[in-house]
Amino acid sequence: MKRVIKMRNLTMLVDYYELTMANSYFVHNKNDLASFDLFFRNNPDNGGFSIIAGLEQVIQYINELKFTKGDIEFLRSKGIFDDGFLKYLETFKFTGTMHAVKEGTPIFPKEPILTVVAPIIECQIIETMLLLTINHQSLIATKTARIVHAAKGRTVMEFGSRRAQGYDAANFGARAAYIAGAVGSANTYTDRLFNIPALGTMAHSYVQSFKSEYDAFLAYAKTYPYNSVFLVDTYSTLGSGIPNAIKVAKEYLIPNGYRLKGIRIDSGDLAYLSKEARKM
Repeated sequence: MKRVIKMRNLTMLVDYYELTMANSYFVHNKNDLASFDLFFRNNPDNGGFSIIAGLEQVIQYINELKFTKGDIEFLRSKGIFDDGFLKYLETFKFTGTMHAVKEGTPIFPKEPILTVVAPIIECQIIETMLLLTINHQSLIATKTARIVHAAKGRTVMEFGSRRAQGYDAANFGARAAYIAGAVGSANTYTDRLFNIPALGTMAHSYVQSFKSEYDAFLAYAKTYPYNSVFLVDTYSTLGSGIPNAIKVAKEYLIPNGYRLKGIRIDSGDLAYLSKEARKM
């Protein structure tokens, strides 16, 4: 079921020069129909294509555009905006049209991916939000698509919250990654917001909280026998982590009708350690 998420009022999230231009247009009675194309010049890292994402948030932003009384009073306090323009903003709404490429579609440089046709004041006021929304989510979606392609059918999950540039980036970044092929996210909130499956197992702190690595794996296996994935690099990936994971699988999981679902390696030479793990 699709969930409608109420966003904050972001109408004032606009570059100040958009408002100074809009004010000047209004004063000079210049509000003709204009056409703005959103495009990009180059694919990130010289890739062959990019992936568009963020359109749902753009549409919601447009639908919820509203300058509040507080917004108007703040702008009036700046002392540069015409009273007639401020009066115009009191009932401001987007009256134009927008055409865009469907989310999740490959896109290419120097081609319009979203076109806005509206009175020029409206085009200017929404420009900042359109750019920041499409730019961020499309960047994450593009990177994710390349990782998913390189994985060749293996499962890829998103785990970017703790390194995201703020909580909005964490939430919408997870959404963009899911659009581009990630099977889920470590961000629980996005499961509630967007129905993106929340995924995760354990951290190093969990392993360290037990007397031994074996005890940690065994406790986790008993709690989640159907989803046992062990983090094996807390101490020594090859020396103890993987051997203990195998031991728990043989001594507890298999005898009880379960199997070790996988291991996780967070550090070291991932390519080398992965190959060695498969040998074991």
